[in-house]
Amino acid sequence: MGGKPPRSPLAPDAFPDLPEIGGVSFATAEAGIRYADRTDVMLARLAPGTAIAGVFTRSATRSAAVLDCQDKIRFQSEAGAAILVNSGNANAFTGRGGSDAVKAVTAAVAEAVDVPEARVFTSSTGVIGEPLPHDRISARLKEMAEALSPAGIAEAARAIMTTDTFPKGSGAVIEIDGQPVHIAGIAKGSGMIAPDMATMLVYIFTDAAVEQPILQSMVSALNQSTFNCITVDSDTSTSDTLLVAATGASGIRVTENNIGFMEALRRVMLDLAQQVVRDGEGATKFVTISVTGASSDADARTHGMAIANSPLVKTAIAGEDPNWGRIVMAVGKSGAPADRDRLAIRFGEILVAREGWVNPDYVEAEAAEYMKRQELEIHVDLGLGGGRAVVWTCDLTHGYIDINADYRS
Repeated sequence: MGGKPPRSPLAPDAFPDLPEIGGVSFATAEAGIRYADRTDVMLARLAPGTAIAGVFTRSATRSAAVLDCQDKIRFQSEAGAAILVNSGNANAFTGRGGSDAVKAVTAAVAEAVDVPEARVFTSSTGVIGEPLPHDRISARLKEMAEALSPAGIAEAARAIMTTDTFPKGSGAVIEIDGQPVHIAGIAKGSGMIAPDMATMLVYIFTDAAVEQPILQSMVSALNQSTFNCITVDSDTSTSDTLLVAATGASGIRVTENNIGFMEALRRVMLDLAQQVVRDGEGATKFVTISVTGASSDADARTHGMAIANSPLVKTAIAGEDPNWGRIVMAVGKSGAPADRDRLAIRFGEILVAREGWVNPDYVEAEAAEYMKRQELEIHVDLGLGGGRAVVWTCDLTHGYIDINADYRS
């Protein structure tokens, strides 16, 4: 690809200091799949007894790796497991060769770290439609297996990046029955981000002991208010995967009624989701869109995503233009119920419009000044009912065009 884009102005100051998770170790390698002089493969080895849950893209053209993971997530075993991720090549739209590549990689990983092939989960991210040079991955597995370390999660986060400008990580430590339980996760994502599952690659690890059906129920539920509430460009990837692994190394068992664990996992998932938006290709603004007063929560989310995905809204935000008419347009086109004469709009604390008309006290200069901020809040109230939703997006700048026009160069 062309020159590496500069670090997002919305990026955190540094990669977080994540807790080590008992029962998980990491290694990375430079396999030369697409990029030169950078790590592009990540391996995670999971201890015997680890429960794994996941959610995946609903794309009709999803990759061979996604299809393989979807089949395996139903298979649970007390045996060890592994996750292998490569960047630079999506192994999507590659015909039978794509499936053959997945089989070759999973077999090689199984042999290298001594786990059943049915417990090897792979992901691939990068260019679509090019054969995956899986032999380059297999050639590095022996040295990766020997280098596995519980302290390697930060390097793992870097190895899975494509157009990302910073590695993404988040963690939490909570007490359950007086004992510490740890959660740590990494993610990649910058473009081709729109909700229809997980919207990127995400790997979260915890030393809690959670039965797989319970873990799956938690992950599926929390996904709806985290990863499924972000958008960068309205495009759903062929490779989207979210895996959560519970090793049980802490000895602390978590049930479906443990609200503290659920909330901690939600915080990690939401933090990672929002970091993806902050790294949106070319992004300069992080935007929270809250919708209230809808006929239902589902309708509120529909309105929120219509606003968040509108190129006209997003370019106005990039231009720091408080063009509230574009918000009105997006609500009207969403397909969910709305009443023009009940609509109210706020930019931060500034009441822009109410009862279907511009607020008589609205001062555009104040709104224009507000739009210069890096972090913005847009609030829409439909005045129809109790439905509400919050979604997150970024602006649409020329930087997005530059990155994607040059993506395969």
